[in-house]
Amino acid sequence: MTDRAIGWLTMTLGGKVSGEGIIFLISMIPILELRGGLLAASPAFLDVPILRAIPICILGNLIPIPFILLLIEKVLDWMEKVPGFDKIAIWLRKKADKHKGQVEKYGFWGLVLFVGIPLPGTGAWTGSLVASLLHMKIRKSFPAILLGIMIATVIMSLLSYGLIGAILQ
Repeated sequence: MTDRAIGWLTMTLGGKVSGEGIIFLISMIPILELRGGLLAASPAFLDVPILRAIPICILGNLIPIPFILLLIEKVLDWMEKVPGFDKIAIWLRKKADKHKGQVEKYGFWGLVLFVGIPLPGTGAWTGSLVASLLHMKIRKSFPAILLGIMIATVIMSLLSYGLIGAILQ
């Protein structure tokens, strides 16, 4: 699914937005995030040089995080009162509840690993949601999320520009 979404976004935006703009936008989108941005930047898709792609994807992934940490609980509370949005809010809370055990158990380092290891359902967006719903202080959660993004950057750079890039070229 991720590959199709990235392929669709790169095709739809290609020619209208620069490769750098595309990977920036992809890195801001929940589920795709930095992992999708670096994959889109790879030689298999947009062929944005890795040293240019990394800071763009990190910045794109980081921009929504403070807003999520500060506002998500208020947004979810509001959504739960609005028919149609209530189901989405409940789904998001359940998703966070499903993952909060490991973050709760290991605190800072649990959040770092949750964000840093690129598995389905993990990442900066979900990590921020979990941290917010666990009432982690921003001065603790933001550095953990940032460190997790750095770990994910290393892993995804190796995969996107190394392994996957070599296979698809």
